[in-house]
Amino acid sequence: MAHCQVILDSLRARGYRITPQREFIVQTIAHSDHHLSAEQIYAEMQQHTQATNIATIYRTMEMLCEEGLAYRTDLGEGRTGYATYNHGPHIHLVCRKCKTVIDADPGSLDLLGEEWIAKYGFKGDLGHISVFGLCQTCQG
Repeated sequence: MAHCQVILDSLRARGYRITPQREFIVQTIAHSDHHLSAEQIYAEMQQHTQATNIATIYRTMEMLCEEGLAYRTDLGEGRTGYATYNHGPHIHLVCRKCKTVIDADPGSLDLLGEEWIAKYGFKGDLGHISVFGLCQTCQG
């Protein structure tokens, strides 16, 4: 079964109505190989239908995040990216100067996660985070 269909079936099972707009939003993020902003999802929808608005996309993405079917990532300066959990774990290294986003290996935080558990009894969700700093080019 396609990933988008799993999400739609899960929403139906939880009592949500699947409108054509919700279905399109789910299909768009489920089939994307990168994070999408609400504005990017909206632009994609506008190529197919005018029967939606940006508020619908924000509400749908919020609902998907609350239901644990998608997540949002802070990419700095008010930029938010959305993806489904099928997108897989990864770390975003976000340059504060040029806004470049570099995907890093999430395994590099395994030791940090183990330290948090041992030291604080806290299990962090380190499979998908953003770390802000300066890229190699902007450091010079």
